[in-house]
Amino acid sequence: MSTDINLTVESRDVKGTAASRRLRHGDKVPGIVYGAGKGNENIVFEHSDIIHRLDTPAFYSSIISLKTPSGDQQVILREVQRHPYRAQVLHVDFQRISASEKLHMNVPLHFEGGEEAPGVTMDGGILSFLVMELDVTCLPKDLPEYISVDVSKLGLNQSVHLSEIQFPEGVELTSAVSPEDEDMTLANVAPPKVMEEEEAEDALAAEDEEDAAGTAPVGDGASDASGDAQEKSSED
Repeated sequence: MSTDINLTVESRDVKGTAASRRLRHGDKVPGIVYGAGKGNENIVFEHSDIIHRLDTPAFYSSIISLKTPSGDQQVILREVQRHPYRAQVLHVDFQRISASEKLHMNVPLHFEGGEEAPGVTMDGGILSFLVMELDVTCLPKDLPEYISVDVSKLGLNQSVHLSEIQFPEGVELTSAVSPEDEDMTLANVAPPKVMEEEEAEDALAAEDEEDAAGTAPVGDGASDASGDAQEKSSED
């Protein structure tokens, strides 16, 4: 299971837009806890307690120990509302978890060995990451902090696909991933831009040569016509 994270919150008795606005002006963040067959619980916590945690990827895929006045609760982060242009968190939703019920989570991918990939070290290729997280389901005890993807063997123009990934025990892809996507590319090594430009120039030069070879020389036809005219003039 991913590392537990502790977060202390207080109960929130007042609700509504005006009350939430007053809380935000006081550098506090309103939130809600729901799920696991229990009623919704309105909470509030310090803005400084959450803003830096949201910069940590593990916070989005970890079990969080929420310390509330009613007792400790095991939750996962479900939704964060942010101000459109300020560095301000407006509202946070947490979902309670049950040890016997499977979670549905987005878990980040950690690509390992990129600095060793032959396509990068020997051929100067560019390693690109096309998918950064996967939608999985598992019991809370099996929730991984991340899923490792080995890219250390990739050569130029090679890729690693979803079908090649070894998932931790108890972790499965959700039905959100369609059968058509099961072999989708997660990362690849593309040729460097200079190489692509050279290949394009070579292809264009080859096409020009083929076009030139397929065109009849104009000079030979003009010479024949001139000779015929001179021969006809001497006969006259």
